[in-house]
Amino acid sequence: MFAQTSKWTTLFNGKDLIGWKQLNGKAMYEAKNGEIIGSTVSGEPNSFLVTENNYGDFILELEFKVDPIMNSGIQFRSESKSDYKDGRVHGYQYEIDPSARAWSGGIYDEARREWLYPLEYNPSAKTAFKQNEWNTARIEAIGNTMRTFLNGIPTANLVDDLTPKGFIALQVHAISKEQVPGKQIRWRNIRIQTENLAPTPLDNIFVANTLSNSLSDQEKKNGVVLLWDGKTTNGWRGAYKEQFPEKGWEIKDGLLSVVKSSGGESQNGGDLVTVNEYRAFDLQFQFKLTEGANSGVKYFVTESEGNKGSAIGLEYQILDDDKHPDAKLGVVGNRTIASLYDLIPSLKIKSGLHKIGDWNYGRIVVYPDNRVEHWLNGYKVVEYVRGSLIYQALVARSKYAQWTNFGMAEKGRISLQDHGDNVSFRSIKVKQLKVN
Repeated sequence: MFAQTSKWTTLFNGKDLIGWKQLNGKAMYEAKNGEIIGSTVSGEPNSFLVTENNYGDFILELEFKVDPIMNSGIQFRSESKSDYKDGRVHGYQYEIDPSARAWSGGIYDEARREWLYPLEYNPSAKTAFKQNEWNTARIEAIGNTMRTFLNGIPTANLVDDLTPKGFIALQVHAISKEQVPGKQIRWRNIRIQTENLAPTPLDNIFVANTLSNSLSDQEKKNGVVLLWDGKTTNGWRGAYKEQFPEKGWEIKDGLLSVVKSSGGESQNGGDLVTVNEYRAFDLQFQFKLTEGANSGVKYFVTESEGNKGSAIGLEYQILDDDKHPDAKLGVVGNRTIASLYDLIPSLKIKSGLHKIGDWNYGRIVVYPDNRVEHWLNGYKVVEYVRGSLIYQALVARSKYAQWTNFGMAEKGRISLQDHGDNVSFRSIKVKQLKVN
């Protein structure tokens, strides 16, 4: 499966820990029988055995075997700086997760942004891990693209540019003072390539791309296209209008932003809609809220209602839940961020919401069989079926009851809402799903 053109360099000599140093916690590391063995120590924070050299572009392979009730990881392009959390190791981490969650091979951002590629993005890879056996991990970090593999199976594909270079480290996860120490993880056959790198041929797993208005080669191969080009009004117009609004929206520095006005629905520029219509699709978008802001991404918008104000459609709510009063209206939180507005509340995931002023990653998937999912920052937070009995009952008790067959159009436009608050969008992209 793996293409090779470069020679391997061994990072562990099989005898001692020359070339490595320990940072942060005081977990036990020892070299024995051709293995590095890491053991948990009660009351110690995350510990890291770190390479003395830094690496930018590389291909890394190693084998690991982990206790079933332990957690660990392989840091790469990582750093420890005295001016960042007192030297706390931070950076990309290849997750080692023997728990029932089964996210081994996912990519976590240690001590920074947390999950960048949870295996909910690629659930078929959850079966790659072998419990109580040796597993082979592979990391390909080439340019802004980072790909991971477990036992030859592709697990994650991340495009990100925050840290282009750093050390590699072997983690022993923290345990509390009450937990029994001595759980072990073992590593062996640690080797790296740094020149004439030949990446594995492209596959078809989901790509998490944090870069602004860009498509990676694998995204293009997977049929993902930019729905907004990051520069012009092409592909968009005002709802109930023939042209893009003359006011109320701003395109600047790769951002598509609602201009702050009164805070009312469609009272300034009005909502935007796509020129094209969509039936089954995987929509991604990045959004950034200002304090107290309200907006939304709507889908299956037909403009057939002839109403005044905001376009009518199923809505992925975008909201500052803490500061905007709409979060406390509706029923059981069904007007909070990432909810199906006024119908289904989103699951509240710890650390799943980024703070105001930071970018959040939204995703809406509509399958050909009318199953729909809302995602927020890598977590699936809403799931429902258009037209089901439950869906119909929810519509009947909602503000949408007045609209016949609400949300049930065979196809419709995608819309960005003008709610009079400053909200910015970028990296709006879509993959159309095949309808039988």
